[in-house]
Order: sequence, then structure tokens, then C-alpha cells
Amino acid sequence: MIDAIEAALGPIDVLVNSAGAAKRSPPDDLDADAWHAAMDAKFMSYIHPTDVVVKRMAERGRGAIVNVIGMGGKIASPVHLPGGAANAALALATVGLASAYAPKGVRVNGINPGLTMTSRVAEGLAAESRMTGLTADALLERARTRIPMGRLGTPEEVAQVALFLASERASYVTGAIVPMDGGAGAVC
Repeated sequence: MIDAIEAALGPIDVLVNSAGAAKRSPPDDLDADAWHAAMDAKFMSYIHPTDVVVKRMAERGRGAIVNVIGMGGKIASPVHLPGGAANAALALATVGLASAYAPKGVRVNGINPGLTMTSRVAEGLAAESRMTGLTADALLERARTRIPMGRLGTPEEVAQVALFLASERASYVTGAIVPMDGGAGAVC
């Protein structure tokens, strides 16, 4: 795929990995297959293109990779255990690749969105509803009250941060994982 893209359009200067990720499930519904599926859906779907592209960027001495990861790798959720584990692995790979390839002119950064207005939120709420017996609406309202900004993020807001990290305006930023959770996980 990468060979075909570069043959048609030229070298890839920016790679943004943004996959849907693992299915959300209550812990009692998990098995080894669910854990493997999560790693394939999130971790490996990022690593496969990154492995090829980062090396080609390094040969040219420039490039930017942005991984949209997710807060599930930092904050454990009972309905997102396999996906959270994949996110944690991806965050480690992101900062490790940043360190390895910075001397070769390649920047690698990540974004950790919190709750964002997508169909994934509905899936997660449905899984949590099955586990807790609370309605999805009640769970969503409870989640909103935990966000200091009082709302969920939008895909467009995540895209703007990805655009910044991929741009020359972020030319001295590498190995960063930018939280985007409306202040819910504020740390220094």
C-alpha cells in the first residue's frame, strides 16, 4: 500500500494513524481472542504502516508521525481493558520511536483524546450500561460532569491538534503525548 501511494504521489512526509480500536466489553465477556483483537485493531494497525514509513522518513531526514491514541492507555476502564492495554503499548511505542528517530529528523507524537463525539462513545456507553444497569443517557451525563469543560470533544478538535503536530509550527515537538480530555485528567 505504501509503495503504491508513494509511486503515485511521492514520498510520505506526514503519517497520521487514527484507528477505531478495540470493541468495548464488560470484563466477564473477555477472552484471549478479545485481547488479541484489540492489539490487532489498535496497536498493530498503527505499527504496520509506521514501521515502513518511519524508516523511509529517516532516510530522507524529515517527516512527522502523529498517533491518535486515546486516554484508555492512561486511565483504566473496566469496559475498555484490551483497548486500553493496546493504547498503553502504542503510547510507549510512540515515545520510543520519537527518541530513536529524532536524530534522523523524524518527529513522532501522540494525541490522547478523552470522550469525543463519535460512534465509539455510544458503543462504550452501551457496554457500560450492560455492566452497571444504568442507562446510556445517565452514564453520559455522569461522564460530562467529570469533565471540567462540561462537554465532550469533537473529531474536528482532535484533527486540529494533529494538524499542528504534523506541521512545521511543531518543529521542536517530538515524543509528546497531548491530552485532549477537557481537563478531566489534569496533571502536571
